[in-house]
Amino acid sequence: MSHLLIIGGSDAGISAALRAREIDPLVEVTVMLADDFPNYSICGLPFFLSGEVPDWHNLAHRTKDDILATGIQLLTNHRAIAIHPDSHTVIALTPDQQEVQLTYDRLILATGAASKHPPIDGLDLPGVYFLRWMEDSFAVHQHLTQHSPRSALVVGGGYIGMEMADALTLAGLEVTVVEHSPTVLKTVDATFGERVADELRRHGVQVVNGISVQTIQQKQDQLWVKGSENFEAIADLVLVAVGARPTTELAETAGVELGKTGAIKVNPHMETTVPQIYAAGDCVETQHRLLEMPTYLPLGTTAHKQGRTAGENAAGGDAAFAGSLGTQVVKIFELAIARTGLREAEAREAGYTPITVEFETWDHKVYYPGAHPLRIRVTGDVHTQRLLGAQMIGHYQGEIAKRIDIFATAIFCGFKVADLNDLDLSYTPPLSSPWDPVQMAAQAWQKEWRRAIALKS
Repeated sequence: MSHLLIIGGSDAGISAALRAREIDPLVEVTVMLADDFPNYSICGLPFFLSGEVPDWHNLAHRTKDDILATGIQLLTNHRAIAIHPDSHTVIALTPDQQEVQLTYDRLILATGAASKHPPIDGLDLPGVYFLRWMEDSFAVHQHLTQHSPRSALVVGGGYIGMEMADALTLAGLEVTVVEHSPTVLKTVDATFGERVADELRRHGVQVVNGISVQTIQQKQDQLWVKGSENFEAIADLVLVAVGARPTTELAETAGVELGKTGAIKVNPHMETTVPQIYAAGDCVETQHRLLEMPTYLPLGTTAHKQGRTAGENAAGGDAAFAGSLGTQVVKIFELAIARTGLREAEAREAGYTPITVEFETWDHKVYYPGAHPLRIRVTGDVHTQRLLGAQMIGHYQGEIAKRIDIFATAIFCGFKVADLNDLDLSYTPPLSSPWDPVQMAAQAWQKEWRRAIALKS
């Protein structure tokens, strides 16, 4: 009987384990993880801290008993420190810090990512937190419940920073967001980032752009935050959310090659450069389906797919990861913001000749109560008319996530922008229009494309 050892028990690791057991019920699967929380929704942490999910246990996709019932063995609170490929062994530390040696026939690395630590003095002070794993959320939650802070400062205007600005506001704190870029949420274009900032301010969040935080100092029971341009602020709690980096230190002990992005290099079968060692999730490079090159896109959806692929192949299958478009959506107060594919600047850098059109309509027929404005940006290539990307912002109940998925599916399948008009999409006045907003935005792009072509002729 072959033994599959998986290091990491989050999205990629558990997906790999489950798929391996489906492919070969006789394979012996052991999942080793450094904490005690296998298969928990890390994406749900802001909603636990906001109080919207009052019990952290509900963040478990599966309980330990659920996982064990599938025949998967769990080694919790075991931290792998070295891999020896020649002997097919892994050295790990037990909960009491004793070294143990585990053997494997095939190994999957699903070690995830770690929070980036920017060059800010004072990151180790009490009241300064990061948010990546369950223990991080417990530390923040304890601070909220035991110290009753009245104010918080969030360093970083990305997805986690935005969700935590929302969460901490809902928890009753006065929140300030400090972002070094001109707008928050850099994964969408500036016009959308400005709308997000307006939504934050509408809910009482102070937004400060163009500032780099440099130091955090203790000032009695509060934290004194200083930055560029003579920025100063006082807060009871500071959350640092400036991105993630792949956790690759363990892979490097095995001689696994890293890619240009700094993440683990894998092929479409999720094989690393060392035989019998696979890798998946936030620790690996992701093949971008449009760019046709490795990128770093640490997303839960991608981790699940890559883990499934790695698990299938480690159990004797022949699956391939089809690539990612970086499709994302985030809810911030009453707005939802989504993107997929390439923005115009990214498309131009990749060698395309892009046109981007911004179009606004209603998320359903305006005569039916509750209609909200929906703004869509569509990017396509002038020469081929190929759909390259889309961004969307509107009320969170306006089917934003599913509509960006239409664009993602179309890009994945190589559609031209005009092909969106042929899709047989559903319609009822409370939910859409005879021409779905996705199709109306495509028609607006076609109109601009014809104008551009006419100007050239």
